[in-house]
Amino acid sequence: MIEVVVNGKKMEFPKGSTIEDILNKLQIRDKVMATAVNLEVVKKENWKNFTPQDGDRIEFLQFVGGG
Repeated sequence: MIEVVVNGKKMEFPKGSTIEDILNKLQIRDKVMATAVNLEVVKKENWKNFTPQDGDRIEFLQFVGGG
């Protein structure tokens, strides 16, 4: 298992989980428009290959309309 911080909350995921795996586990895959790991943007096309490491800080960003 790895422990990461997702949007400010400590969470654990199986070692080797990708960004896409984490999004699917959290059931937010269709809502997230951008991802950053340790303040570095991870492009959407790399989500299925990018594997966060123990202690990483992940931010999933959703765009919300309004006015």
